[in-house]
Amino acid sequence: MSSIKIRDVEIYHPEKVVNNDYYIQHFKEKKDISHFLEVMGRENRYVIDNEEENGLTMGIDASKKVLKKANLTGEDIDMIVFTTQVPETTFPTNATYVHDAIDANHDTIIFDTNANCAGMTVAVEQASYYMKANPYVSKALIIGSDYNTLVSNPEEEITYACYGDAAAAVILEKTEEEDTGFIDSIYFTDSINRDMIRFPKEGLTKSILENKSVSSISWLPFDGGIALPPTYEMFNKILERNHLTTKDIKAYCLSQFALSNILKIQDHYTLQDEQLIYVGDRFGYTGTSSPFIALHEGVETGRIQRGDYILFWTIGSGYELVATLFKY
Repeated sequence: MSSIKIRDVEIYHPEKVVNNDYYIQHFKEKKDISHFLEVMGRENRYVIDNEEENGLTMGIDASKKVLKKANLTGEDIDMIVFTTQVPETTFPTNATYVHDAIDANHDTIIFDTNANCAGMTVAVEQASYYMKANPYVSKALIIGSDYNTLVSNPEEEITYACYGDAAAAVILEKTEEEDTGFIDSIYFTDSINRDMIRFPKEGLTKSILENKSVSSISWLPFDGGIALPPTYEMFNKILERNHLTTKDIKAYCLSQFALSNILKIQDHYTLQDEQLIYVGDRFGYTGTSSPFIALHEGVETGRIQRGDYILFWTIGSGYELVATLFKY
């Protein structure tokens, strides 16, 4: 039976780097956010500072980089999935522009998806299952790109001081290699926080008909820790049914939203530092792409090698948890 492996991964980020000092100064009249930034694990982040770049251009650049890295052209790609929570256009799809930019074929499947910050992990999982079922899809290009700073609220540190802008692109490839590629996935959904993070704040209909602002995310306080107990259950279940232990996982590519959450997961399972890949101190929180920017870091530094088990995990607002198990 065919397997679906991650052939290559690449990333793109803007050039401008903004460090914590800027945000501490920005909020100093209102509050001291130094401890907050420490808990979140922030130091630097890349941000778009010009009118030429956006989430779509970042996704296109990441796509071109991964095709070049894999020695492929757009004609080799059978499916393009663009995942974002900040689409540059809602119609046509962002994937349409990627299709044009890489000169893909007319029979290429294209579409956009949105599962908020869980989006790229979900898209890779869904594409993997689809590729297994469709004999005519051998290679897929999955892109995750969020222009997060565009919708950050300068009055709230949870978005303004945490977010960074970046994109990741992976090529999934059908292979007959044994004991490799996509293995399993698991979800947990609890819609209890569905109204705590909203954009547009009043919904699209009111925003248009009543001329309300759509300029920034509305983020109300909530207990993010409620996601950890089901996360532990998910990890236990997916590892047990695949006859693995936490020590068998070479790399945990987790949501980079909060370093504190990663440290709690590490403490819960007594994981070694080298098993956890953290890039949120350099990139900020990049939303949908964050687990795959961690993957890129692991591959580029040699911490992830072919044959290693990787566990991806992330969370989408509302909230939805997803974990996927791969053998790289």
